[in-house]
Amino acid sequence: MKDKLLLLGDEAIAQGALDAGLSGVYAYPGTPSTEITEYIQGSSEAKERKVHCQWSSNEKTAMEAALGMSYVGKRSMVCMKHVGMNVAADAFVNAAMSGVNGGLVVVAADDPSMHSSQNEQDSRFYGKFAMIPVFEPSTQQEAYDLIKRAFDVSERFKVPVLFRMVTRLAHSRAVVTLSEAREENKLSYPTNPRQWVLMPLVAKVRYKELIAQQEDFLKDSESLEVNKYIDGTDKSMGIIACGIAYNYLMENYRGKLNYPVLKVSQYPLPKKQIAKMVAECESILVLEDGQPIVEEALRGLLDNGIKVKGRMSGELPRTGELTPDCIVEALGLTPAEVYPASELVVPRPPALCMGCGHRDMYAALNEVVREYENAKVFSDIGCYTLGFLAPFHAIHSVIDMGASITMAKGAADAGQFPSIAVIGDSTFTHSGMTGLLDAVNEKSNITVIISDNLTTGMTGGQDSAGTGKFEQICQGIGVEPEHIRVVVPLPKNMEEMKNIIREEINYNGVSVIIPRRECIQTARRHAKK
Repeated sequence: MKDKLLLLGDEAIAQGALDAGLSGVYAYPGTPSTEITEYIQGSSEAKERKVHCQWSSNEKTAMEAALGMSYVGKRSMVCMKHVGMNVAADAFVNAAMSGVNGGLVVVAADDPSMHSSQNEQDSRFYGKFAMIPVFEPSTQQEAYDLIKRAFDVSERFKVPVLFRMVTRLAHSRAVVTLSEAREENKLSYPTNPRQWVLMPLVAKVRYKELIAQQEDFLKDSESLEVNKYIDGTDKSMGIIACGIAYNYLMENYRGKLNYPVLKVSQYPLPKKQIAKMVAECESILVLEDGQPIVEEALRGLLDNGIKVKGRMSGELPRTGELTPDCIVEALGLTPAEVYPASELVVPRPPALCMGCGHRDMYAALNEVVREYENAKVFSDIGCYTLGFLAPFHAIHSVIDMGASITMAKGAADAGQFPSIAVIGDSTFTHSGMTGLLDAVNEKSNITVIISDNLTTGMTGGQDSAGTGKFEQICQGIGVEPEHIRVVVPLPKNMEEMKNIIREEINYNGVSVIIPRRECIQTARRHAKK
């Protein structure tokens, strides 16, 4: 009897990768992708096999390290949330140009409805941009099964493969039946090492090879094994259901579904199946979680009068998550049962934890900036982003990882004073250090606050790459030692914090203040242990 486990979608990917012979996972924590790496970190099997599973400084370094493991023939996986793809993009796109040796799967966990993100971009665009195969599972079982197929496809075609997840699938559980595990690859080296040196002479040749592979990728996606065409008797409408949308569709049809359905789990889009549906059906309804990529492609490809319906035409909402209820309305069905919202559930906006060091840092900062006519505080992505909300209302911008320091620099370049950056410890090592180097090189008049809670707090307390090293890092970058100030953010130290902030604001140059106190949540966990 095969083993069965109750797994999150993320955990199904992790177990599937281990069973596919994974040698290393590289990642930067980000919801909803974090649990993939954490599962492997907690796996006794991974420990026994010595599977690499340490956190990387950012998504770009993760992508590059995984590519290095692939170069020597081993199977590697990179995990990140959707906005992490923006950080990894340089290495990711060029990995399609160089090709891979050992299988390399890039897992991008998208966040439709922006539950914990600054946008709801759709990572399928990146797969199309890099011109590589993309997988999109509909269930936890399929996540487990398809991650194995993704490694196979990567090694067969010698290209990286993108594996797209969405929040609801990543963070919901189902029973997963395991299949036979296989051995890790042995060390081996590329048969054509020249193609890994992307100088123009080599890259031009490799680009033509990648273009030539597109037809092979298409034939593979047209396999009925992954992109299933389910015929129906009612040809008034055909339905294309991508990834989790297929799961939602079937929730609404406990009996037989009369419409023809094309279940899409692998890209590029299977032209053969789509052509069959277009030839037989009067209209096409496209169900996809995220942006209307498939719907837009159909509108651009079809010029035969057939009606294409979906997010762009209004049958489904243009923004936010796809849900079973959305599909009920798009199909003109009546919900079997409606559950009214409970009056007992009171909305609770997010807030910094009571006892958090960020609270004391913001309390001191707010008091000082009130002394200046037009102080601006540029912040970043982390727990401390909640300083935008009541009761602090302390920050004026949050754009992307690492932007606080460079935006403060740009504002100072334009004459802004005081220009203050607030960044967390993990975000600083992720992508803040280069901005600080720019500021040091130009002797920018900015004050940088690295609010150090000794962990990656927002995503659950993972290790932070720079813990215990920030003074040395800042000094190595070129910040003058006397303007690297450390303070413990506690109410009893409020006057000391205010004086340090005030002194460094008034220093004409780059200064760094490090309020350092352990995250209250990780401190509690450590106390319990």
